[in-house]
Amino acid sequence: MHEGVRHIRFAVLAATAGLALAGCGDESDPGAGSTPSAPGPSTPITSTPTATPGAGPLPITVTRTGGFAGFNDTVVVGTDGIASVTSMGKDPSRCKLDAGFLGKLTDAVNQVDWVSVGVTKPTVRHPDDMIIAVAAGGGLARLDDPKLKPLVAPANQLVTEATKPGNLCKPV
Repeated sequence: MHEGVRHIRFAVLAATAGLALAGCGDESDPGAGSTPSAPGPSTPITSTPTATPGAGPLPITVTRTGGFAGFNDTVVVGTDGIASVTSMGKDPSRCKLDAGFLGKLTDAVNQVDWVSVGVTKPTVRHPDDMIIAVAAGGGLARLDDPKLKPLVAPANQLVTEATKPGNLCKPV
């Protein structure tokens, strides 16, 4: 895999996390709670996300990049349970998460101390490394970070099932 492709994938991941974190605002903001759209590969990175103490559990962004299959998937879940899903760089689609799954995901996000997670930019550890990263509550880290343990099952399920038609996410 070319080094340039890896840089583009990281840029998309970082930009997506920044968009998700930019969606966190106070309740007086009329745009609060809207689902941000996933960026394209040409989206510039304008800032680095910072931890925000007391931020709500959603929105959350889960990305899956790399691996032998060359994944490039992003799922951004807004406070309304609507997910913006980009799979393999195609145009984003929107779907409504199953209420039961949304509850499990929200509970798992609430179990994470996002301030202690901080912002750790995921890096490739070996050739064909598949990175699943999560950004929420002002934090960003690889899903294999021990601080994100409560999110392992729901985040994996989200990025696997929301990127294909199924029972988890119904088109809106």
